[in-house]
Amino acid sequence: MHPFFENEARPFVRSGDMAADVRRFLEERGCPKTAEHCMAVGAEARALALRFGDDPDAAETAGWLHDISAVYPNAERGRIARELGVDVLPEEEAFPMIIHQKLSVEVARHLFGVDRRDVLDAVGCHTTLKAPSTRLDRIVFVADKISWDQTGTPPYLSELLKSLERSLEDGAMAYIGHLWAQREKLKVVHPWLADAYADLKDAIARSEITPPVRPADG
Repeated sequence: MHPFFENEARPFVRSGDMAADVRRFLEERGCPKTAEHCMAVGAEARALALRFGDDPDAAETAGWLHDISAVYPNAERGRIARELGVDVLPEEEAFPMIIHQKLSVEVARHLFGVDRRDVLDAVGCHTTLKAPSTRLDRIVFVADKISWDQTGTPPYLSELLKSLERSLEDGAMAYIGHLWAQREKLKVVHPWLADAYADLKDAIARSEITPPVRPADG
């Protein structure tokens, strides 16, 4: 365990029930709304994994853990990331909120004992996505956007849900396209987001021009 987490680990004993442990960890550290959001994202990620043919347990676990680093204030995230040896991009220095996806990976590893690379990767890009991305990455990314953690209805939700009827990639693109259309107004354009936009755009274009495979005769 990294020395940074030693003080956190002493009062926190895992019960073996991941969902309950995530909820308790966040609630005891003053983040009850984040706890509710994480539970909702876990449930949504499981449903999307079943719908699109991925591992529902992995998706649910990543959903539960995706915002587990919310316990660390924005102003401290850059310092904590550097202390943990996590690479901090200039865009993340300018807008530290984004660093939480990387920090959540470290909390999941060190305090919750998660060692599945696919789960950690999905946690680590749930805000911006990345390129290339796996199906699990896209599932957790979309689940987070569906399970809005702000007041009101997200402005992109209707288009996202409609796009999911075509494909998971179209659903992810609905959200990224919403951001991309107003990128001049964003505080930063994270390079992973830009890469994911280009990657998804290409993937969707390929799927549209590739004819369906016909079953062999006989």
